[in-house]
Amino acid sequence: MINFNGTLIPEESPILSADNRAFKFGDGIFDTLKSFRNNIYFIEDHYFRLMSSMRMLRMEIPMDFTLQYYKDQIVKTLQANHLSILARIRVSVFRKPGGFYAPKTNEIDFLIEVSSLQYIENQNCEIELYKDFSLQSGILSTIKTNNKMLHVLAGIFATENGFDNCVLINEKKNLTEAMNANVFLVKGNTVFTPPLEDGCINGIVRKQVLRILEKFDSLELQEVSISPFELMKADEVFLTNSIFDIQSVTKYRKKIYTTARTQEIRKKYNNRLTDQIAI
Repeated sequence: MINFNGTLIPEESPILSADNRAFKFGDGIFDTLKSFRNNIYFIEDHYFRLMSSMRMLRMEIPMDFTLQYYKDQIVKTLQANHLSILARIRVSVFRKPGGFYAPKTNEIDFLIEVSSLQYIENQNCEIELYKDFSLQSGILSTIKTNNKMLHVLAGIFATENGFDNCVLINEKKNLTEAMNANVFLVKGNTVFTPPLEDGCINGIVRKQVLRILEKFDSLELQEVSISPFELMKADEVFLTNSIFDIQSVTKYRKKIYTTARTQEIRKKYNNRLTDQIAI
């Protein structure tokens, strides 16, 4: 079952018209969440990021689209699909049909899809730099819009060349993010990550890691522009997203990374996950 505007309908039901703006113009945004026993991890952060993105894109937020309503609709969809353990959730929001580049309305439709999730930690993660196309730096790139063609092409590149992930660059040739995650570099006692202004996604797990590092006595955090050359100089590299949480990178070209600092950060992050689960 899927949830379209609050109504549960069979997954195979046709819901999108040929005039759908997400299809025609990429006029939509999405979010990916994870739940365990119907507890949605970091639901407040996800909700407020979604609201912020909708405002930035001049979408009209319904008055009843509260945090509680958002949570209730996700849980209703999980329960309808009997997903009581670990689940992946995708929420899509798009402007209602009508118009060309200038829409006829800023009212929105939303779609919630859920699926079971089996977490398998990838012990080996080899990355490569994707240079065929670049992200545009700026705040608009921090939003999870439906236009992810560059990330799709990076995914194809990774698959064709046997890599587990790719790191993307912006027009200034600085690192931004991986194809599906934020990126962190560790050198000595300093953790580096690109600032939002460089075009990386405003990731929810990224935010959690930043909060952890702010209180980490033995590690210093720097949000700074990062040259791709720093990948060879780093001691450790790790990736973050809402599905695999924190993933250590083990290899980039001839560079083999250690994982000790990342393990320390992951331990503190896992404590936050535990706090999210209602006992």
